[in-house]
Amino acid sequence: MAVSFKMLIALMSKLKKKASGFIFSMVLISLILNLMSCGANDNLVASPMHLPDPTVAVINDRILSRNATSATILRAQVQANGGDGTNAVNASNLFDWAESAYPSFFPQHQTNQTFQAYTFRYYPSTQNYLGLSSNNVYVMGPISAGVLTWVGALSDFNCALNPSSCANKANSAVSSSMSTSGASALNNGFDGNLILGIPTNTSITASVFSPDQNASIYLTYGLKSAQPTLQTPVVQLVAGQPTNIALSNLLPDTAYFYQLNVQLSNSKNFVSMGEYSFHTARSPGSSFVFAIQGDSHPERFKTQFDANLYSRTLTTASNDHPDFYMTSGDDFSVDTLDPNTINQSAVAARYTLQRPYLGIIGASAPVFLTNGNHEQAARYLLDGTANNVAVWAQNARNTYYVQPSTDSFYSGNTEQIPFIGLLKNYFSWTWGDALFCVIDPYWESPVPVDNVFAGSAKRSNMWDVSHGAQQYQWLKSTLENSKAKFKFVFAHHVMGTGRGGIDIANLWEWGGYDNSNAYLFTQNRPDWVYPIHHLLVKNNVSIFFQGHDHIWVHQKLDGVTYQTLPEPADPFYALYNSDAYLTGERFPNSGYTRVSVSPTQVKVEYVRTYLQADEGPGKVSGQSVFSYTIP
Repeated sequence: MAVSFKMLIALMSKLKKKASGFIFSMVLISLILNLMSCGANDNLVASPMHLPDPTVAVINDRILSRNATSATILRAQVQANGGDGTNAVNASNLFDWAESAYPSFFPQHQTNQTFQAYTFRYYPSTQNYLGLSSNNVYVMGPISAGVLTWVGALSDFNCALNPSSCANKANSAVSSSMSTSGASALNNGFDGNLILGIPTNTSITASVFSPDQNASIYLTYGLKSAQPTLQTPVVQLVAGQPTNIALSNLLPDTAYFYQLNVQLSNSKNFVSMGEYSFHTARSPGSSFVFAIQGDSHPERFKTQFDANLYSRTLTTASNDHPDFYMTSGDDFSVDTLDPNTINQSAVAARYTLQRPYLGIIGASAPVFLTNGNHEQAARYLLDGTANNVAVWAQNARNTYYVQPSTDSFYSGNTEQIPFIGLLKNYFSWTWGDALFCVIDPYWESPVPVDNVFAGSAKRSNMWDVSHGAQQYQWLKSTLENSKAKFKFVFAHHVMGTGRGGIDIANLWEWGGYDNSNAYLFTQNRPDWVYPIHHLLVKNNVSIFFQGHDHIWVHQKLDGVTYQTLPEPADPFYALYNSDAYLTGERFPNSGYTRVSVSPTQVKVEYVRTYLQADEGPGKVSGQSVFSYTIP
């Protein structure tokens, strides 16, 4: 039975009076899941619904800028839209200001509505809500990943509604700089973000994006903090379209400091977004740190995702100053979108949703992506046209995130796919004394590897699932020809499906056996020399990293460490799929994995993160709870 949100509120009110806190919470979760499944869409609502009780809101005061320089409300427009035409800090003027300042979120003037303690406006074309309750401002919808979010007190927006009376405050804000460990969005009136990518020994690329602001931008950079000596040309940033700025002719194995400078379309001056740093590729004999997260699933809000916890995890990881940051897939879940209404814009929204989060760490640590099963960037969906989910998903990934293609520094997939070009889905590089290889079964397998878009039946024969001959030969050659002391391989999961680590490493093309323990590798892969696990063993791979199972597990098989990664933002800190792991050290969500590489050893640490309200004895956010070294 379909459950509307209005029905849900009514049921909640009745139940809360009769049920214990635990029972109420369990039934509430069940009702929410029912509502989500009936809509076949995790964070987009199909029709207007009312706002939940303010007490369930999460906090994110960066969604709407309060700075007077971010937008100037037009009195004539306020009067035309129904505002009172004054500078009064009230609901109508606030809503009108938001419509003027953020038309991509709040397009087309809407009238005020009321529900319980809220005065609010609903915007059908974007499915966003903007509301006021007890002088607190809330948003909900795609703007906040579907979560009711507190964005500030009404008084916080006084300068936005009265820019002339707050000139001194505005000027002070413009001159301030952005913290390198804070979120990347909405600083000094700029609501965009910057994510670094494809670092080499002599270059790096900065991807700058704003959902709704046009601007002129440039980078300044140099070898000393606060002393830039070089500048890129000024380029134009168009709202909703990323602009890539390449820095070249850099020194190898060198730290650089840089600043993004932005002139908004309604401003006369360029403003610095603060100073960040990055490091070009390390030389052999160097020590460095990188970090990696498991499945983030931002579409699973309130069940496996909390925006504040994700931000805290990324901020904590950023404070480690890693040379780069890696994901392990299921960060852009397309398969939860309604198959009857899905389009290119809806798919792109899954990728832009992550930009403010990954910008927290991506401004100082280049981001490398791994394809997951929920991305649906997969060969089986190709239909010979440009209008299909696989094409939309891969093009969104390659548009909004700069990823490697084969050149003098990176090796990878050279296949060209119609309507996409280079997939950039598997690739390798050397950094210091380590080789890094990212692999992907989803684009290479001719049949669905795991879940099928729109819910049709899965494949019946796992021998039909494959990493593909071309990728296998590339991986074999890359591992065999590398002289790196340490070798790391990254994928979403063993074979891209199933549960467990070394527990299933003996199966199919990964290990050669079928479920009946019959060795069928030779007849099913006659042109391959070894199963993939044997290939890892023969070439002294140090660690195979995987996500998918939402748990942190350390295992070892035939000298190869299998490291399974946890979710970074699960507010329930669950121990998922523990029964799939018969051996190894197991830890629940949430957190990230820090890897320190020196010329003589690798140290791997699980860093737990908690919401501040959940910290206590034995629960300290940012603390390493388990570590091991190789060799």
